[in-house]
Amino acid sequence: MVMPIPDGYPQLVAYLTVRDGNAAIDFYRRALGAKEIERHTLPDGRIAHAQIQLGAAVVMISDELPGLPAPATLGGTAVTLYLFVNDVDEVFAAALEAGATALRPVQDAPFGDRTGQILDPYGHRWSIATHVEDVDPAELDRRMGTA
Repeated sequence: MVMPIPDGYPQLVAYLTVRDGNAAIDFYRRALGAKEIERHTLPDGRIAHAQIQLGAAVVMISDELPGLPAPATLGGTAVTLYLFVNDVDEVFAAALEAGATALRPVQDAPFGDRTGQILDPYGHRWSIATHVEDVDPAELDRRMGTA
């Protein structure tokens, strides 16, 4: 029987449209440790559809195609992808080395994550984080002054 959610996939999957999908997949491999699952290219070499794995997450990717604009075409993105990793400092440095732009340096956040934010070369914003402390809601309110 066909399952409504395929085996090995979470219920929500990010689908990124980029300019130069082949280079983007290479960037995500070098910067974030992505593993390529599959890649389907058009006769002109552009990515029609690809999938990468980041830990337990699957991210789908395509080149900019009619009806699928990349962030550069839209003037940016309002979405931030939040990626948990074992060592945020290491992955953040690798992302910068691979060509990302730092938007916010790595720092400890009041909600218990050590996190920094980058803009990848394809216009997608990523918060990269390592969870370092469990913070209960009352303590978070106290730290943020929202109690």
